[in-house]
Amino acid sequence: MKLTKRAKAAAEKLPTGPVDLDKALEILKSFPPTKFDQTVELVLWLGIDPEQADQQIRGAISLPKGIGKSYKVVAFVPADMAEAAKKFGAVEAGEDDLVAKVQGGWMDFDVAIAHPRVMGKVGRLGRVLGPQGKMPSPKSGTVTDKIEDAIREYSAGKIEFRNDKGGNVHAVVGKLSFSVADLKENINALLEQINKQRPQTAKGVFIKKFSLCGTMTPGVQVTI
Repeated sequence: MKLTKRAKAAAEKLPTGPVDLDKALEILKSFPPTKFDQTVELVLWLGIDPEQADQQIRGAISLPKGIGKSYKVVAFVPADMAEAAKKFGAVEAGEDDLVAKVQGGWMDFDVAIAHPRVMGKVGRLGRVLGPQGKMPSPKSGTVTDKIEDAIREYSAGKIEFRNDKGGNVHAVVGKLSFSVADLKENINALLEQINKQRPQTAKGVFIKKFSLCGTMTPGVQVTI
């Protein structure tokens, strides 16, 4: 496959092996620019067995420097809380009506939050929301009775993370326009949170590989 000029220029800047975090961020920011502010993503390959329930990695975190964007949040709440949820910042809120709307195919939102009292009804949406990673979960903090706090945090860019079937975790850590110091602070905060969740049953090296990439850049491998 023929590489574009941008891809060729980026490939020339790639190191032959892992580099420290500061150098990796420096390289990432040196790649040929695009007309938009690229999202920076962290990718980890973890030493876990993804098929074991007690080795699943899942959580949420508000990164110290944010991620440079806001999210559209919907709130599954009892009917008498719907108006308040919208005032807090939810783009849509409700109970039976919102469940029916999502069942009908409406998915114009990034994060779904649910009050524990309505999870019995929201559970019907597992097949719809699950594959897109939008199903509310107590582990990620999206099933909560503190609706105001959850809407505010997720609207501001609180991120969720979870391992995939290959034992990898992908997570947004900011924008390429962020300073190296701000990106580094976000990355270290996320790494600390994930390290805290190391399963006791996971053997050997926990973080096997670590890389960073932009929306349109190759991945830069980082030393562990």
